[in-house]
Amino acid sequence: MITSIRLAPRMAAILGALIADSAALGLHWLYDPARIAQIEKIKGLVFLQPDANDYAGTSGYFAHGNKSAGDSSGYGEVCLLMLRHFAQHGQFDRVAYQTEYRSYFGPGGAYIGYVDSPTRQTLQTLLPLKPEEFPENSGADDDQFAALATVPVVAAMHTGSQEALKVKIDQVVRLTNHNDTAVAAAQYAGCVLLEVLNGKSITQALTSALPQAGEKLTPLLEEVLQARVLDSAVVAKRFGTACHVLEGLPVIAHIAQHAPDYRTAIEENIRVGGDSCGRAIVLGAIIAAYTSQRSEQNSSIPLEWAARYQKLSIAAYACAQL
Repeated sequence: MITSIRLAPRMAAILGALIADSAALGLHWLYDPARIAQIEKIKGLVFLQPDANDYAGTSGYFAHGNKSAGDSSGYGEVCLLMLRHFAQHGQFDRVAYQTEYRSYFGPGGAYIGYVDSPTRQTLQTLLPLKPEEFPENSGADDDQFAALATVPVVAAMHTGSQEALKVKIDQVVRLTNHNDTAVAAAQYAGCVLLEVLNGKSITQALTSALPQAGEKLTPLLEEVLQARVLDSAVVAKRFGTACHVLEGLPVIAHIAQHAPDYRTAIEENIRVGGDSCGRAIVLGAIIAAYTSQRSEQNSSIPLEWAARYQKLSIAAYACAQL
């Protein structure tokens, strides 16, 4: 019986990102793999209700006490906001997006949840200004994963060259993360996704996009791409699991290269702990885009996972408008 969703690759990339983020929310920022393993035996891994008891007495930060199973992290909300922006405008409009971002995440906005440092600093820049005064680079000097949250949408909606995509990503990322390392990481991730959407294998895409990764990230990726089997625990211990792109992208690359299907990739990402939602956005996009082009049944997004994502109807409507 077929139990996964088969989508066009570009739509699979976007929904794969959003669903992966939501799946990881319940154990987001829990930095203890042994505790996660205990929880998995009792409750499972994906779409768990955030529970402060799971974080008690161990390394972690419980940030989502006001959320429910199936909700999105702040990263997923940014990804969805960019999707709705494209659906409304048909292309990227910087000032319009900054206006929408300020309205959604700022005081009185619809967003409810944890506000990370890049978001807070971006809002501090935008709030006192009129839209016509918004700077092109309104983001924080910060290399955390907020920089990658819009990549699946921007790359999936791109129809031009790789160089043109890099320019677009630079513009978008600096709205929240005015940081060269963050930009290079996003450009690498976007180029990997573009290569996968153009029919390359994940290994080919991860390798061919290396020139876009920047001097700090490139040697880390070159090292992790030498691994021959899936061993995410070892890789996570080597590179780290916190919110910074230099830690998370090698873990993403390793899981994407070796996981056989979407379900395995997303569960492995949650098991290693830390900023699982931050990694989930790009990982989910790459794996979903790739598996949507394969003939194997049940290798892409599980149907029951899609059904548990609370904002599926909103995302599906925006995709339909595109």
